[in-house]
Amino acid sequence: MDNLALLKEAENILNPIFSEIDTKVKQNLQKVLEAFRDHRVGVHHFASVSGYGHDDLGRETLDRVFAQIMGAESAIVRVQLVSGTHAIACALYGVLRPGDELLAVMGAPYDTLEEVIGVRGHGQGSLSEFNISYRELTLTPQGSVDWEGLKTAIKPHTRLALIQRSCGYSWRSSLSIDEIAEIIRIIKHQNPHTVCFVDNCYGEFIENREPTAVGADLMAGSLIKNPGGTIATAGGYLAGKAEFVEAAACRLTAPGIGSEGGATFDQNRLLFQGLFLAPQMVGEAVKGTHLMAYVFDKLGYGVNPLPLVPRRDVIQAIKLGSPEKLIAFCKAIQSVSPVGSYLDPVPATMPGYESEVVMAGGSFIDGSTSEFSADGPLREPYTVFCQGATHWTHVAIALELILESFEKI
Repeated sequence: MDNLALLKEAENILNPIFSEIDTKVKQNLQKVLEAFRDHRVGVHHFASVSGYGHDDLGRETLDRVFAQIMGAESAIVRVQLVSGTHAIACALYGVLRPGDELLAVMGAPYDTLEEVIGVRGHGQGSLSEFNISYRELTLTPQGSVDWEGLKTAIKPHTRLALIQRSCGYSWRSSLSIDEIAEIIRIIKHQNPHTVCFVDNCYGEFIENREPTAVGADLMAGSLIKNPGGTIATAGGYLAGKAEFVEAAACRLTAPGIGSEGGATFDQNRLLFQGLFLAPQMVGEAVKGTHLMAYVFDKLGYGVNPLPLVPRRDVIQAIKLGSPEKLIAFCKAIQSVSPVGSYLDPVPATMPGYESEVVMAGGSFIDGSTSEFSADGPLREPYTVFCQGATHWTHVAIALELILESFEKI
């Protein structure tokens, strides 16, 4: 079967799944519209204040809208949060104190958290330097939660359990909302005072509930991923119980300032509009992951998630098996990007990452993974991680070039 015939077959097979995704988009959009209506969002909320950012009506309203959509007691949405890692770090530093233990229940977390925790690097104020201990609950050989181990994992000094929803750079299934709910139930049964914190990056609007709606005490994410709808220019969020959101806000700003500070630099309209667009953008990205999985599985590559199964985030991982294919894959995506199509991705060191990484993504917002992008660490088995897409047809166009480039390797 030639490449075009394979792509056409994939589109035909996936049509019923695409229809199901559209249904979920509608459900999430209804939640967004209800929150906008309930909080009477108007053009006056797009205005901004300068300086300290006190009494920013638009920012305060956006916080309440976001909290309602996420099923949370409270939320802060801030352009001062430079990334998802920054938002997560604020949560960890806000809740944890010397002598506490941080437990990662999904094995090793994403690379960029290693220096925050202190398992890599030194002298920069990591959690370990503040006498906060760290422990991991390893995954099963199949890459899933160690449910039996989790039942006895929580100790009296385990102050915070880190639940990473997405697979990150590991070859495992990302978590469903039902699985997150069960993890939280097991943790709270052992110690109701352990804070259940979810790294929600790449997971927003995948299902019609979020972790804070099923018992998570706190969660964090990036606005240049799902909830920014591809047009938020920067920022992140924290949502959950009010006391923990405020504790994290105090690490972002300062004790005594917390969520009351932070000018929005005339970004309120984009933040509101991005949130409105987010369910649709996530739906398109999910369609793209299905297309990638179907095609590469047919060609004999390992894919995660597998074809035709429900998605739990916007990431599609593919084991390419060689550095040449990893680089060729990223070059093909870069060549069909709307911005910087003339650039050639090359492996390079990146802040926070252990290995050299090759990245592709000519996005309108620098580093936006809600727009179509791909990246992967230059280490065996040379897995590429694809995410985002404002149109699933953009993924289809890229696939044609990727398959052509592989024929030359």
